[in-house]
Amino acid sequence: MAADFSRVRTLIVDDNTYMLTILRTILHGFGIKQIYESRDPAEAFDMVRSDSIDIIITDYQMDILDGLDFVRLVRTADDSPNPLVPIIMLSAYSERSKVMAARDAGVTEFCCKPITAKEMFSKIAAVINEPRPFIRNRHYFGPDRRRNDPDKSTYKGPERRKSRQKAAAKDEGGETEGTKPAQTGS
Repeated sequence: MAADFSRVRTLIVDDNTYMLTILRTILHGFGIKQIYESRDPAEAFDMVRSDSIDIIITDYQMDILDGLDFVRLVRTADDSPNPLVPIIMLSAYSERSKVMAARDAGVTEFCCKPITAKEMFSKIAAVINEPRPFIRNRHYFGPDRRRNDPDKSTYKGPERRKSRQKAAAKDEGGETEGTKPAQTGS
């Protein structure tokens, strides 16, 4: 069954006109009809406040206000109308530190440039069909950063993390007795 994206309102934020054109063409090909565009993240935030946006696609590196700052604004600003909106970040910089920084800012999905229609479709389908719960604590607000699939783990009991840490300590030649479970606090 084909996906129906005709009612999905999408905002593209990118300071590169050529990239806006490519993304608009891809999204139109998916049947998305309501596409908002902005070359300026501050203007884009005004659009988020005034229009009901379902998905945001933003570039990582932009002048003045970069993609990370824009994501943090959408997620944590007092006047942000929808801090839970899915955000897909695009970047030509795919090194681990950039991906982790995007994740830690509250990005829902990360897509490396050059983008393909197939990759963009999978990211949009993921944020619609497999939404992740949101986490809020002192240091983070955004989608749950853990990506493991609990159905694929072999051990399902209450000591799952503890047994995983003991196995890792044993592999590293460390002690397994008295090993404490890893602290969480995404």
